[in-house]
Amino acid sequence: MAVINKTNYHDEQNRQNILKMRAVLETLPSFCKTFFRGIEEYTSARTRLAYAYDLRLFFEYLHEQNTICAKMDLKDIPLTLLDNLTRLDIEEYLEYMSLYQKDGKDITNEERGKARKLAALRSFYNYFYQSELIQNNPAALVPLPRLHEKEIIRLEPNEVAQLLNQVEDGTKLTKKELEYHKKTKIRDVALMTLLLGTGIRVSECVGLDLNDVNFDVCGIKIRRKGGYEAVVYFGEEVETALLDYLEEREHVIPMDGHENALFLSLQNRRMTVRAVENLVKKYASRVTTLKKITPHKLRSTYGTTLYQESGDIYLVADVLGHKDVNTTRKHYAAQEDERRRKAAQYVKLREK
Repeated sequence: MAVINKTNYHDEQNRQNILKMRAVLETLPSFCKTFFRGIEEYTSARTRLAYAYDLRLFFEYLHEQNTICAKMDLKDIPLTLLDNLTRLDIEEYLEYMSLYQKDGKDITNEERGKARKLAALRSFYNYFYQSELIQNNPAALVPLPRLHEKEIIRLEPNEVAQLLNQVEDGTKLTKKELEYHKKTKIRDVALMTLLLGTGIRVSECVGLDLNDVNFDVCGIKIRRKGGYEAVVYFGEEVETALLDYLEEREHVIPMDGHENALFLSLQNRRMTVRAVENLVKKYASRVTTLKKITPHKLRSTYGTTLYQESGDIYLVADVLGHKDVNTTRKHYAAQEDERRRKAAQYVKLREK
């Protein structure tokens, strides 16, 4: 009897990203392949794909705006061109990225979008500069755009309760949505409770397999960004919701290749990131119209609550899977300031 090896969700995502990146590489100058081979050991397939998309934009811009590049095919642009570009060329490219047209549509990039594109260019230039294949590194001379910190959007405790109530009873859903709700209610309650009760990323959620859930320790094994595994623990409310769903899940016959998936769609396939995003949007829009709630905002809600209850920024960083605690501190700096303000009220110098 032949043994069929079934890849897990994360391995399949990596495979798809590698194939997409190779397709993009076929449209880029040939020397770009050297760069992607050089960074393969310390970058994820997802990061390399993002770099490939950003570099394609850069070379498409050069092909349209640079008189030398306009005369040759995109794939024939030589490595020597990098040496001839200046800091001004890079700055003009970033300015162009603020607003440009593609396929008849206006595309905009704010500070974060331009910072990502510059980061890709810096990595690209650094590789060839450090390899002594070029003599100039103008990308290193361009400062990263100053990022304006965004206020953390999260749900208040009463909104969390309202959201879960809405998932359970669906009172504000349309007639058509209620038809689907009858079939997905138990799954949706388990999924939303898990996101709110653990703070895991949406990609980590859809990547969960049945054997990743361990009720003996009340934990789930997830694959973090970067590929490493971690165990995240859950409380009684999450446990109850998952057990209810798994009882129903036992009676579902998944599509081939999706047998191990924890959360299944109505087509009995592993749920996608987009499907979960739409699910969160559907229910959250019935609770609050002032906040645009996404799965990441549910993660922020969890992180906020955990920090308020524990006061331990290192614990929050660890549970959320932040490699650098400064990332966590940056997100929750406003709360830290509020805690410091309260400190002024704790110490009394004289009895009144």
